[in-house]
Amino acid sequence: MSHPGPDAGDRVALACPSCSTTEPTVHEVLKPGGHVTVRCTACDHVHKERYDPPREVELDVIVSQDDESLSTTVDAPPADTVAVGDEFVVDTAEAIMQVRITSIEVGGDTRAEEATVEDVATLWTRAVDNVRVNVTVHPNDGRRDDSRSVTVSVPGDHEFVVGETAAFGDEEFEITGVQVRDDAPEYRFEKLDHDGDSVFAKDTKRVYGRDVTSAAWSAW
Repeated sequence: MSHPGPDAGDRVALACPSCSTTEPTVHEVLKPGGHVTVRCTACDHVHKERYDPPREVELDVIVSQDDESLSTTVDAPPADTVAVGDEFVVDTAEAIMQVRITSIEVGGDTRAEEATVEDVATLWTRAVDNVRVNVTVHPNDGRRDDSRSVTVSVPGDHEFVVGETAAFGDEEFEITGVQVRDDAPEYRFEKLDHDGDSVFAKDTKRVYGRDVTSAAWSAW
């Protein structure tokens, strides 16, 4: 896979013959070409250098969002390592979105928890910047048979805090517990139910709540 060189205005990492001959510093590209003209942002020294962009490979990415799946690709250095739970940004035809790796396919039906980019066949991910979360709301008189399920749409970094009251439209409930998703970063337990426990929406599998609406409870 060939990659074009940097354009004017791009920033690249190069050694500077004036202030840093061994460690790369950030340079601004003034004139592109086989040998680029660059200016060191540390000391303003202008010089010409040969610049070869790091080699990257194209990865197939499947993005799950609600009940839909989208296909896209990302470029990454072949020696980089990816792991289940890692998050990155993808550009799809629908939108630019933050995703989390849920599974790594390394060939055939073989899956891995971690792999180098050059060994990856497909990254399976889910969108985490905006998510839909299922909520089970119990009536405030304890009749669990009359519980109802609702779904709320929230930003992925929205926090559900046990003991706090949440309001979404006509729904208002006290959060009594949160079930954590299997692909979430490490939490203390799979289900958190102590006051003050908090879980990001993108890490939440289900929220449990107690109805606190002022209207009388009515079962459908």
